[in-house]
Amino acid sequence: AGRGRPFWVNNNYANTLKMSNLETIFKSFCSFGAKDAAPLMDGAKFAKFCRDIKLLDKKLTSTDVDIFYSRAKAKNERKITFAQFQEALKLVAEKKYPGDPSAFDKLVRKIQSGSGPVAAGVTKTETDGVIDRLTDTSKYTGSHKERFDESGKGRGLAGRDTVAKGQGMSPGCVAKQPGYVSGYKHEGTYEKKVKGST
Repeated sequence: AGRGRPFWVNNNYANTLKMSNLETIFKSFCSFGAKDAAPLMDGAKFAKFCRDIKLLDKKLTSTDVDIFYSRAKAKNERKITFAQFQEALKLVAEKKYPGDPSAFDKLVRKIQSGSGPVAAGVTKTETDGVIDRLTDTSKYTGSHKERFDESGKGRGLAGRDTVAKGQGMSPGCVAKQPGYVSGYKHEGTYEKKVKGST
């Protein structure tokens, strides 16, 4: 028994190793998008698992995946454990490889040859010239140009047009500078009217 193979390779060891790898894959999908998540898988992550491992085809549809997930989970639960995950995979294997006695093993090998969860639709950094042109301060004009020095560093409040006009303060003025509009003819008359009328 076991001739031609190392002594440590037997069915029990290979099966334990296979299930250990499968459990690692299961946990990676459980925790995808949720840091420190419990090793439980919901229906959306089971569907993602089947898509990312590329199990879906003409024989196995997304509807089948949803049905098998529902059969495997407990009645009042929303998520499945690793044992229930294996039950769902047995249903998937029967559908994907009908009549094949080694269907589950084939499916597990296919899963183990795949990659982990895939982040689809993630926004990528824009690297074309548009961003460079829009952020090049040497091409700014008008009041925007005054806000930056020759090296492109912002001048802060010194680069803003905050010429003091009058004594009044408006709530929206910069750095508590007087906020009257230039050329305002009735500057300072409000206080005279209020004080004079009382």
